[in-house]
Amino acid sequence: MLQKLQETYKGKKIFLTGHTGFKGAWMLKTLSLLGAEVKGYALDPLTPNDLFHLIDGERISNSIIADLRDKKSLEEAIISFQPDFVFHLAAQPLVRLSYEIPAETFEVNVIGTANVLDGVRLLEKPCAVVLITTDKVYHNNEWIYPYRENDRLGGYDPYSASKACAELLIDSYRNSFFNLKKYHAHQKAIAVARAGNVIGGGDWSKDRLIPDIAKAFAVEKPVVIRNPNSVRPWQHVLEPVVGYLLLGMNLHSEPIKFSQAYNFGPQLSDALSVEEMLKLAIQSWGRGEFIVENEKEQPHEAGLLKLDISKVISELNWKPKMNAQQAVSLTMDWYREFNSNKENISEFTAHQINTFLYD
Repeated sequence: MLQKLQETYKGKKIFLTGHTGFKGAWMLKTLSLLGAEVKGYALDPLTPNDLFHLIDGERISNSIIADLRDKKSLEEAIISFQPDFVFHLAAQPLVRLSYEIPAETFEVNVIGTANVLDGVRLLEKPCAVVLITTDKVYHNNEWIYPYRENDRLGGYDPYSASKACAELLIDSYRNSFFNLKKYHAHQKAIAVARAGNVIGGGDWSKDRLIPDIAKAFAVEKPVVIRNPNSVRPWQHVLEPVVGYLLLGMNLHSEPIKFSQAYNFGPQLSDALSVEEMLKLAIQSWGRGEFIVENEKEQPHEAGLLKLDISKVISELNWKPKMNAQQAVSLTMDWYREFNSNKENISEFTAHQINTFLYD
């Protein structure tokens, strides 16, 4: 796999939105190690110890700090760079925050995606485009069955609904401007990746389980959790990041065949509850406690969500390398290294990536 990824991305121009975010920084570091030339477009992370700066992101990318909603700036950034690939990760990604800023969430996640695709429309060269949405695009009946790519889309909270709207927009652009029947005229291939809850080192986001655990463990305080029985498709961030790269690779070689949507998630046995994940983290860390906070009124969040990954296994030959325990252990190792040897964290991050790619 490593050799194929290097052959695909070494020396290629990659336009990466959201490169200053948690998942985007892992993507940036991975692309850098593969020898790609990356131009990033995102907001300033504005968080202490953000992963982008820890990995020296400004050195390994041409970084533009700007808003997706600034259509002119975004289009100029894309056109001036003339990318071979576009990976669109930038988003307002938090469910609970989306209740506080619903209109902004829709603007960023829907109009921002339209602005990216309008920039791609202006390119007069072949380009493979992978747009990242979320597992939460599905109309969630909270049943035990895993969702497949052709299941109904929807969304209860503003974040989930905004991502479902983004998918409808993507489908419209694919039909209207990037129609597969006219591929040889426009030469743009558009694919969608839907990933489950990702964990990994360098995530400091508010109201996320692993950051809350890491912060609490570092100061030896109990972790406060809200929904201990909520089940999610947890996976280490490197699983979908490499999955996106594999999708981009296949999209580049066979654009018409792979211009589809794909789920990236763990095996069904690793769709665990919040409490189960927390206990794995305590086991990996060696100590820790937690308390359940029973808020009488808190925003709705889905209680059960699983993904069917049979399509990506059969068509992309991608499958998770790690089970939940391994993913948690790798994550806790990162935070342990950060706490003890912060100056080495860029090299440690690269080591985790290289180990994953070589394994």
